[in-house]
Amino acid sequence: MKRQVLLSVLNAVLIPALFAQPGLGSEVDSDLVRESPTSLIPKIHRVGELIPDLSFEDVDGKKGKLSDYEEQEAIVIAMQSVDCPLSKKFTPVLGRIAEAYESLSVTVLIVNPMEHEAREKIQAWRKKTDLKPRYISDGAGVFGRALGALTTTDVFVLDRSRTLIYRGAVSDQYGLGYSLDAARSNYLKDALEAILEERSPEVEATTAPGCALDLPEPGRKTKKSEVTYHNRISRILQRNCQECHRPGEAGPFDLLTYEDAKGHGAMIRRVVEGGTMPPWFSSDQEIGKWGNDRRLAPQEKKDLLTWIANKAPEGDPKDAPLDRNWTEGWTLGEPDEVLRLPLSMDIPAEGTVPYRYIKLRNRFDEDRWVRAMEIRPTAPENVHHVLVFLTYPKDHPRAKDQPEYRGGRNGFFAGMVPGQSSTVYSPHLAKFIPRGAELTFQVHYTTNGVRGRDRTQLGLYYADEAPTHEVITQGVSNPRLRIPPQDPNYESKAQFKFRQDSRILSLLPHMHVRGKAFRYDLVYPDGKSVELLNVPTYDFNWQLIYQLQEPLDVPKGTVMNVTAWYDNSPGNPANPNPNTEVRFGEQTWEEMLIGYFDWHVR
Repeated sequence: MKRQVLLSVLNAVLIPALFAQPGLGSEVDSDLVRESPTSLIPKIHRVGELIPDLSFEDVDGKKGKLSDYEEQEAIVIAMQSVDCPLSKKFTPVLGRIAEAYESLSVTVLIVNPMEHEAREKIQAWRKKTDLKPRYISDGAGVFGRALGALTTTDVFVLDRSRTLIYRGAVSDQYGLGYSLDAARSNYLKDALEAILEERSPEVEATTAPGCALDLPEPGRKTKKSEVTYHNRISRILQRNCQECHRPGEAGPFDLLTYEDAKGHGAMIRRVVEGGTMPPWFSSDQEIGKWGNDRRLAPQEKKDLLTWIANKAPEGDPKDAPLDRNWTEGWTLGEPDEVLRLPLSMDIPAEGTVPYRYIKLRNRFDEDRWVRAMEIRPTAPENVHHVLVFLTYPKDHPRAKDQPEYRGGRNGFFAGMVPGQSSTVYSPHLAKFIPRGAELTFQVHYTTNGVRGRDRTQLGLYYADEAPTHEVITQGVSNPRLRIPPQDPNYESKAQFKFRQDSRILSLLPHMHVRGKAFRYDLVYPDGKSVELLNVPTYDFNWQLIYQLQEPLDVPKGTVMNVTAWYDNSPGNPANPNPNTEVRFGEQTWEEMLIGYFDWHVR
């Protein structure tokens, strides 16, 4: 598109200086020529935080504040400029949403953050477009700064406790350099439906292509005295901790109330300062590479430690978030099929428990495609992890596709590791389970001072049709592992070569109690080497799955190298016996080198 045509489309008010002057030899940034909404990291952009009770005077001269709408299920605050082309395009959509959701107790407020756009101009635009929602002229930028608005098309959805639930684009119908007949993704509508159904939106934060706003970077700047349990800490714990720290889950204590948080403040400070909670061991400094990154955002960590240092002030209960309705039982909803261990397992009160292997055969009369799965122990406090392996029937047409089990090195079908009990695949992806397959459950039980009893179950959620791509879990392993006695830093390697153009989805490093560090590297056919995942401090107690935010395409011939380091010295307090050579084996006192990863052929 020629320069003058593009500028006329953008109306000369979008991000300035997209193009260098003709003849200077500079190149155009292609990302600014065509831009659609892309994902943001919610916790960095205030999602989950309390928004202040902002006061305002609308363009009709009527005063108000956000708490006036505390009886509403949701408040939508939509940025708008009557000069910005993209902002103007979304005007009819916002009007329809306001009308459609009014009866469902949803209020839409339009906020104009442009200092130069006079009320008369705004009123003329409202009359021309018949825009009904309440309209606020915010030339001083009060709303924009409080919300961290980036563009004139940003929308923000608050629940009735003024907690920010979604921020980003209305939809992807319009963007920089393109228009569609209809939206492919209706982010705002989806967020409102989620609130009305008392659940979190699937997408919580996106960019919103539009006219850039010159406002401070998003992120809450708090003074020591401003941080209280009700206005800030409760939301941090709700989003980052309560998944495990609540009754019936794996966390050793609850973090549901002010009393819980205050009582465990010293321990919270220790693990947050030490970086062991929330559990995340990748060396990546920036949040964003991994879709399931558990780390606190820098502002969350700062506010949490400030609150503890400030003697844990409770604050005003009126600032509290809505209670989160945690799902009891299956977090993904009722499965299409539940496979249970044939017998309950008794767990002693103390000592160590060898891995238990329980086999069962499915009774499916046909092959199935699995789009999601969830493993639920009945005694989660005693179950460290569960791995499920498949063995195909010998007479099955795909029997030759059977990955060999080989001591857990392959054939991995489903798993539950600390902090992650379910797996949901993207649309058009699924795993295959043949009729009559035998499932082997490897269950690692731990003791906690009292006898326990467990009957773990696997919930399967089926795809309606065969997927476009079959997900495979591959294990890159070294069964010839030999760790010398007394060695504090033994290194071992393994590799896998891609025979087809492929796409990598996630990674799961696996070692036992002598495991020290783990790394995945890719070597491309042209010889270029790239570090994919580096775990400099491996913790057997937290065998995390690292899900790539954006799947990684690799060409045929690419080699994945995995490298593991072990501490078999007396300096390792978890070492059962530093005086013996350690070999590959499935039990905890033996060792493993397996770099699991999910992938599919492109």
